[in-house]
Amino acid sequence: MAFCTYSGDFTANMFTSVENRFIVKYLPQADGDAVRVYLYGLYLCQCAGSFDAESAAKLLRLPMEKLVEIFSFWEECDLVHVLSKDPLFVEYLPVSNAVGKPKAVRPEKYADFNRSFYKILQTAGKDLKPYEMQRILEFLEKQPMEQQAFLLVAEYCARKDGAKLSSAHILNKAAQLCNERKYTYEQVQEFFSDYNVHEKELERIFVLLGIYKKPQESDYVYLEKWLGRGAALKAVYAAAEFLKKGTLQTLDALMDELFEKDAVTEEAARDYLSRRAEIADIVFKVARKLGVKVQNPRPYADEYCEKWLERGYDEESLVRLAGLGLRLGYGFAELDGVLESLYRGGIVDGDGVKAYCAAREQELRLLQRIEAECGVVRKTRSALDMIAAWRSWEFSDSMILEAAKRSANAGSPLAYMNKLLSEWKRAGVSAPDKIPEKAAPAPSSYKSEAAIAADERADREHYYAVLREKAIARAENAQKRAARDPAFADADAAVRKGEIELARAEVFSAADLPKIRAELERAKRDREAALLRLGISEKDLLPKFACPKCSDTGFLPSGKQCDCYRPV
Repeated sequence: MAFCTYSGDFTANMFTSVENRFIVKYLPQADGDAVRVYLYGLYLCQCAGSFDAESAAKLLRLPMEKLVEIFSFWEECDLVHVLSKDPLFVEYLPVSNAVGKPKAVRPEKYADFNRSFYKILQTAGKDLKPYEMQRILEFLEKQPMEQQAFLLVAEYCARKDGAKLSSAHILNKAAQLCNERKYTYEQVQEFFSDYNVHEKELERIFVLLGIYKKPQESDYVYLEKWLGRGAALKAVYAAAEFLKKGTLQTLDALMDELFEKDAVTEEAARDYLSRRAEIADIVFKVARKLGVKVQNPRPYADEYCEKWLERGYDEESLVRLAGLGLRLGYGFAELDGVLESLYRGGIVDGDGVKAYCAAREQELRLLQRIEAECGVVRKTRSALDMIAAWRSWEFSDSMILEAAKRSANAGSPLAYMNKLLSEWKRAGVSAPDKIPEKAAPAPSSYKSEAAIAADERADREHYYAVLREKAIARAENAQKRAARDPAFADADAAVRKGEIELARAEVFSAADLPKIRAELERAKRDREAALLRLGISEKDLLPKFACPKCSDTGFLPSGKQCDCYRPV
C-alpha cells in the first residue's frame, strides 16, 4: 500500500497543486532535497496502488534515513504529520493551517549570520537582548530575504541610528523591503545606493541649517519634493546657506518663495536671496525709525518696500521719511500714503525727499507753537497740509499764530483758524495790525461744517439704533418664551437637524430625499402646533422693524438714505 495519503482536508485532483504560501514562505528556507521530497510525496498522495517509502527513497536517490529526516523537518514546519517512522507513513497537512507551533530555529544555520550581525552591533556600540535576536532569526525563517541582504539592512540602520539602534527599526526596515519584493543582496544594495546619495545631500543641508542630528526617513520627502519641482540642488544649498539656522519646514517655506519667483537655478536663487536680504535690511531700518516692531519682514517687503525701491526711492530717503513718520505716529501704511503722494508729485530723488522733510520739519515746529497758543492739536498729516496751505496763501508765521491765539477756546482750533485765515485772505489782510475789529462768532460756540455734519450723523445713527434695539428685543423675548417649552424645543431641534440632512442628501444621497423631506415637514408641523399653543406666531420670532424698506438701518439696499427718518 502507499505510504503517503491525503488528510480529510485535501481533495484528489488530476494534477498536483502546490499552495502559494508554501512557495513564498517555506521553499526559500529549505534545501533542494527537502523540496524534492515534499513535492514528490505530495504527488504520491493522489497515486493509487502500492508505493512504499523505500521505493520513493530509491527513486529520489536518497538514503532512507535522509528521507525520514526530511519529513521530520517538514513536520517541524507543521506541513506534514509523521504517523509512523517504521514503516514510514506521512499525512500531508494544508499549508494554510501551518500556524501552530513555531518551528525551532537551527543554530548551525545562522552561525555565520550571527558572527557578522554581532560585528555590526559592536561597531554601533549596541547590544541586543536574547529575545530580540530570537525575533530577528524568526523573521529570517518566515521571510524569503537572504541573510546577506538582512545584514545590509542592519548595517544601514546602525549607520543612521548609532547607539540608538533597535531591533524594531531593523525589522521594520527589512519588512518594508520585503513588501516591495526586495529579497536579495543585490536588490537591497541597489535600494540603499540610491538612498545614500540623497543622504549625503541631506546631511550637507543639515550642516548648513545648523541641525545636529542624522536625517530621518521622513526628512527625505522635502528634498525629493524640491528636486521634483525642478529646483537645482545647489539652489537648495544656497537657500539653506541663506537661512543659516532653521528647520526643514522653514527651508521649505523659503523654497516655495523661490519657486514663486522662478529662482530655481543656483545663480537665480543667490541673486534673489541677496536682493531679499537687502530689502529685509531696509524694512528693519524703516521699522526701527517708525518705532514699529517687525518679526517677519517679508509681508512688509512684498507690500511696501519692493514698490518703493522700484519707484526709485533709495534707502537713505526711506529712512529719512520714516524718521519724520515717527513724530507723526505713522506706521508702514501711513508712510506708504506719503510716498504715494510724493511719487504723484514727481518727488523721487534724494534731494527732493530731503527738501520735503525739511519743509515738514518747519511745519511741525510751527504746529508746536500753535499748540502752545490754542491748546492740544493733533500732529497729523492733514494738520501739516493745512499749515502748508496757509503758507501758500502767503500768510506769515505771525499771522498764523495770531489766528491760533483767537482760536484758543474753540472746540476745533484748527478748523476755526482756517475760517479766520480764509476771511483775512478774502479781505486782503496780511499783518496782525491790519485785522479788522468787527465782531466774530465766539470761538466756544463755533462749530465747523464737518463737526455739524458729524453731530447730525450721530443723531441719525442713534435714532435708528433705538428702533432696531426695540425690534430685536421683542423678537428675543418671544424666542425665550418658546424655548422654555419642551415640545417646541424638541420640534425646533428636529427642524434644524432635518434641514442639515436635507442639504447633505441633495449632494450625496438623492434616494433618501423623500424620507428626509417627510420627516422635516412633520417636524415643522409639530413646531407650528407648539407655537400656536403658546400664542406665538412665526413672525413674532423675527424682529419686526418700524420701516420694512430699510429694516431700521436708515439705508436702502441701493445704498441711498431712507426717507423714514423722523427726528424728534
